[in-house]
Amino acid sequence: MKKVKIGIVGLGRLGRQHAENLAFRIRNCELHAICSVVKEEVDELQREWGIPHGYTNYNDMLENKELDAIFIASPSGFHCEQIEKALEKGFHVFTEKPLGLHLNEVVRVKEAVEKHPDQVFMVGFMRRYDKSYQYAKQKMEQGVIGEPVLIRCYGFDPAKAIDGFMNFAKNNYSGGLFLDMSIHDLDLARWYLQSEADSVWAIGGAYAYPEIAELNDAETGAALVKFKNNTMGIFVAGRNCAHGYHIETEIVGTKGTLRIGTVPEKNMVTVFGDQGAVKECSEGFIERFEQAYLSEVEEFIQCILENRQPHVTVDDGVQSTILGYACKESFETGQLIKVQSHPANEAVYK
Repeated sequence: MKKVKIGIVGLGRLGRQHAENLAFRIRNCELHAICSVVKEEVDELQREWGIPHGYTNYNDMLENKELDAIFIASPSGFHCEQIEKALEKGFHVFTEKPLGLHLNEVVRVKEAVEKHPDQVFMVGFMRRYDKSYQYAKQKMEQGVIGEPVLIRCYGFDPAKAIDGFMNFAKNNYSGGLFLDMSIHDLDLARWYLQSEADSVWAIGGAYAYPEIAELNDAETGAALVKFKNNTMGIFVAGRNCAHGYHIETEIVGTKGTLRIGTVPEKNMVTVFGDQGAVKECSEGFIERFEQAYLSEVEEFIQCILENRQPHVTVDDGVQSTILGYACKESFETGQLIKVQSHPANEAVYK
């Protein structure tokens, strides 16, 4: 079977993990080119992994006619332009979330994708490919909890990662707590509740790290969302979790409840010692969702080989960004935000 030749842009922490998956763990795939503005990263991986082509300029990589697809793992502020350019050059495209940091950007991406219906386009909402989240979805479809009425999502980054976040945020790469962190939960809510948002109220503050307030952002924040089908969402996100990386989701239905990740266990081991019985916690998103990051890219490759589109669409990226931006607006203004969509799916809020 033909191998899909991929070029990846962005070799940071997540980008490097994706690159390693593409190079060594995914069938019918070949990591054929890598691109980073940090030349040392490119040189290192070319030397150690035997990657044929290395670039420090994204436009140069797009001129490589041997490539079939482009994988975008660069900082969020570059996604929109890089997606548009890759599609115009005829490539299939996988992009990490979000599509962009501004509403006009995500609308541009949607238009660009719709101009190229024969090219596979996929957004990296990896939690949809996590086995636990998929199992919960199956249970919901089987009617185990009746009709879902409320989703509660917690997303906390480990406190020890705060320095890395501050460097990221100071370069305007974040987009804020709700767009950067909560967007995965917002996408899950849309997926589980099968509805778009109607209105949002968000609050938050910088408690242990007041310097985050100087970035007009929250260290810890919460959003309450009413969806158009009258279901509810409660979203809490933070960057100061003492015990590690904690992602928890609860779906409350008319006949029962599902919980995912209530205890963020590192593995199945319990350590018995002078501190009692200890279950260690996951320390980061790559560790917790290692399988999901692999599975989503396997799906992308299969879509290319089978000439079909993935279940995660550009509209999922657009609508989740719209909701994340509405949360950001509510937090910044202190106002209840009414989320609306125009007929053309170009969302606005007021």
